[in-house]
Amino acid sequence: MVEPHSGTPSALLATLLRNRGLIRQLAWQEIAGRYRASVLGVAWMVITPLLMLAVYTFVFAVVFQSRWGGVGDTDKAKFAVVLFAGLAVFNLFAECVNRAPGLIVANSNYVKRVVFPLELLPVITLCGALFHFAASMLVWMIASWILIGPPPPTVLLLPLMVLPLLIGTLGLGWLLSALGVYLRDVGQVVGVVVTGLLFLSPIFYPIEAVPESVRDLIRLNPVGYMVDIARGVLVFGTLPSLAGYLVAFFSSVLLAWVGFWWFQKTRKGFADVL
Repeated sequence: MVEPHSGTPSALLATLLRNRGLIRQLAWQEIAGRYRASVLGVAWMVITPLLMLAVYTFVFAVVFQSRWGGVGDTDKAKFAVVLFAGLAVFNLFAECVNRAPGLIVANSNYVKRVVFPLELLPVITLCGALFHFAASMLVWMIASWILIGPPPPTVLLLPLMVLPLLIGTLGLGWLLSALGVYLRDVGQVVGVVVTGLLFLSPIFYPIEAVPESVRDLIRLNPVGYMVDIARGVLVFGTLPSLAGYLVAFFSSVLLAWVGFWWFQKTRKGFADVL
């Protein structure tokens, strides 16, 4: 029998399997609750990424005359498609990580009054982010087909490409949500770091555009690597090296286990702090 609040991988898998119905129910409530009081409802899932895409495309492709590889000044459509693909993948990470430090604090009633598997909160947040990512990918697919033609067959490998990102993001969710209970400044730090990672990832520019002297430093950004390989299968029909992908996958699994272990070890003090 698994001991209560165990931080072992078997305890994690058992929790996810045992509470899969609860995860599905709360994830749907999370998605529906976000748009329940708005006039346009779920249409914001399409409107928001399109508005941000229009702003970023105007700034980088029109004002700064940014190019992507051989993309010229007249090919703004392809730049927009490439940019949208990278932003969608990064936003999947950013939405979960930005919310993680405040998850337990915002749901303190679960800590104090109800016997609730708190370790599910980052999972539910990730499910909600995945739903929005799927909506963004649907928009991207339609826009890509219209603007530059049908996507390459490698697009079918996208779930496999983002799997390490999902696992690692979940680990960060457990780590930061527990840490945010004890150190409320974590949320402010995370916001700054995520913004920095946005501009230090090859989203608005290809890695080849970075000077050689700092290119290796940019490559150390794991989020940038995940954005790059996901965009490769979406737009360019390229696959990552098997060695690089396996390193990313097993590193994300290790991060998830460490994050879950940390969450389980520190959760006993949540009620005292909150």
